[in-house]
Amino acid sequence: MAIDNGHMPSWVECAKALNALGAFLGRRDVPELSPSALQRKYGFHQADVMVLFGGSILCGVDVLARAMQQHVARKYVIVGGAGHTTEALRIRARQEFPDLDAEGLSEAEVFQACLFRQYGLRADWLECASTNCGNNITHLLSLLRAHSIDFHSVILTQDATMQLRMDATMRNHAPEDTISINYAAYSARVCAEASGLAYADEIRGMWRMERYITLLMGEIPRLTDDENGYGPRGKQFIAHVEIPEAVRDAFELLQKRFTNSVREANPAFRS
Repeated sequence: MAIDNGHMPSWVECAKALNALGAFLGRRDVPELSPSALQRKYGFHQADVMVLFGGSILCGVDVLARAMQQHVARKYVIVGGAGHTTEALRIRARQEFPDLDAEGLSEAEVFQACLFRQYGLRADWLECASTNCGNNITHLLSLLRAHSIDFHSVILTQDATMQLRMDATMRNHAPEDTISINYAAYSARVCAEASGLAYADEIRGMWRMERYITLLMGEIPRLTDDENGYGPRGKQFIAHVEIPEAVRDAFELLQKRFTNSVREANPAFRS
């Protein structure tokens, strides 16, 4: 994607660029979460553990429920304390379940309550103290060790904007022989309209477009493996991530129209 520094990107160009970022960040390693899909790719029909992370929007509950109904894992965990997405999740949960008093609940507790109300299901364990992708993983690993869970394969489900970073965090902390299976909570497609941008399909609990753009764009500096990023050459929070040139070009194009849309890290949620 060539960048013309004198050209303000059109909505069509912006939609294409956002979809490029979304496809890169919202990793799904299998086309569906099913025993047959796992068997075809990994040679086993059931993972040891599946984890839903609290940064996801509410449709993550639907992904987890379908996976549980198909028995794609032996154990199920929901991870999430309070972070930059928590209040939005509480508000949306109250809208969908008016009897749910979400005030003060962790992300994991909100998801568990929604999972039970809608599907009559409960995860095996909740981790309610983590506040960011880094301690999402380290607290998860501590929880599994505390329960003497011998695991070699883990399904990771996170908000699509943060899925790739969650994978890189797992690769940085988990034992080397751990198989991480990514399945982002959703796959969004942005389209251009006369007045701006819109989603092509309805997604449960989806971010406002402005927020989605901010989340997507905020990931590229974090994943960039330089002195300012989260990788081995920077803060060392995550394993190395290779960013394709086409993704870098898409990010630079979006910067021309959305100049202030790179989300800064909130120090309140630092480990």
